[in-house]
Amino acid sequence: MRYYIVDVFAERRYAGNPLAVVLDAGALSDTAMQAIAREMHLSETAFVRSGGGEDRAYDVRIFTPEHEVPFAGHPALGTAYVIREEVLQEPVPPEVRLNLAAGQIPVSFAPDGIAWMRQNPPVFTGEFSPDTLAGVLSLPETAIDPPRFPVEEVSTGGLPFIIVPVRSLESVRRATIDRDAYEALIRTTAAKAVFIFCPEPYRPENTFNARVFADHFGVPEDPATGSANGCLAGYLLRHGYFSGDSLDIRVEQGCEIHRPSLIRCRAARRGESIAVQVGGRVIPVARGELL
Repeated sequence: MRYYIVDVFAERRYAGNPLAVVLDAGALSDTAMQAIAREMHLSETAFVRSGGGEDRAYDVRIFTPEHEVPFAGHPALGTAYVIREEVLQEPVPPEVRLNLAAGQIPVSFAPDGIAWMRQNPPVFTGEFSPDTLAGVLSLPETAIDPPRFPVEEVSTGGLPFIIVPVRSLESVRRATIDRDAYEALIRTTAAKAVFIFCPEPYRPENTFNARVFADHFGVPEDPATGSANGCLAGYLLRHGYFSGDSLDIRVEQGCEIHRPSLIRCRAARRGESIAVQVGGRVIPVARGELL
């Protein structure tokens, strides 16, 4: 079986979030896919099981080193890119559809090289006290931004995140997971990953700096998380972080672990719902064959 490694949400090679994509994986068992994901030891490994045809829809499953997940952002973009470049080839299609456990996710390709995915509308499922997350993050409660904006659980398709607004870049950099507090928290929550952000980026052309901690999935810190940033876009619009009924932002992530990433997010109100798109560049870095 062929596999490819691509860097997603990367502005250059060996940055962003690396992803392994295994093609022609229809014969693999769940146990085999989990073992391969553990062997790759990346945030996620995607397996293209079947699909194609005129609708360009492919059945895909996604595994972290520890668990299968119903949806994840950088695997969606990276897998669609590999299908477009290595499976479909010519003529290059404007869109690839992925059938994931969370539903069908369309990925389109803009002329400037950015791949965009449309995520499911965000769902907001509960708020947390700032002191609880301050303890999990080993930060003083004053580092968390409420009462302006809540600490809230958000999902755009089966993989929820706890969104934590932080006041400063210094606090984002200092954040460290307290394992006991983290384990106590996730025993009671659907979300197993914590997303923190602040309006003080390293680079002035960006909007936010962010970090994601997901040790439950075997990923102590994720370099770039498209699903979490889709949740962030919906959260910002829901709580009026900016004026207006739409937003277009740039989020830097992974800087603290030497994998600088850039995630582009768009969101707009559609009646009672919020439409979310997340985009980024995909750069190929390796190819091989599983024996």
